[in-house]
Amino acid sequence: MRHKVSGYKLKRDGGSRKALLKGLVTSVIEHERIVTTVPKAKAIQPLVEKMITLAKRDTLHTRRQAAAFLETPAAVQKLFDKLGTRFGQRSGGYTRVVRLGVRKGDGAEQAMLELVGSELVKRAADRAKRREERLNALRTGKEEGGEAAE
Repeated sequence: MRHKVSGYKLKRDGGSRKALLKGLVTSVIEHERIVTTVPKAKAIQPLVEKMITLAKRDTLHTRRQAAAFLETPAAVQKLFDKLGTRFGQRSGGYTRVVRLGVRKGDGAEQAMLELVGSELVKRAADRAKRREERLNALRTGKEEGGEAAE
C-alpha cells in the first residue's frame, strides 16, 4: 500500500531521480517552458510551485534554500528578481501542463510545462521588437527619401 507516499519514482534510483528533478526545475525557471513526458511534468510541477513561493518571500534564508536546490546561480537570480515579483499577487497555480501528443520515436506522451503568463511576456517582447523595427524602417526611409530630394 502507498498510503501517504508522495512523489513519482520515474523508474530511477533516488540519486538519479533527484538530479533529474533538479535539472528540470532549473530549466523551467531559466526558460519558462519545457517539453518533456507527462509523468516528469507532473512530478516537477509542485517543485516549481514551491520554488516560486520561496521567491515571493525573498529573504536570505529562502535564497539559500533555492540555491541549494537549483543548479545555476543565474536561475536563482531570475527566480527572485523576475518571477518572485511577477507572481507576487498570485496565490498559487503558477504553472500549467499542456499535453502535446505522442513522441514519434518511442510513443511516449509529451507535455509542455510552462509558467502561467510567460506567453504574455513573450508576446509583449515580440510586439516591442516589431514596433522598434517599424520605427527604424521609417527613420531609414525618411533619410533615404531626404537624400533623393536634394
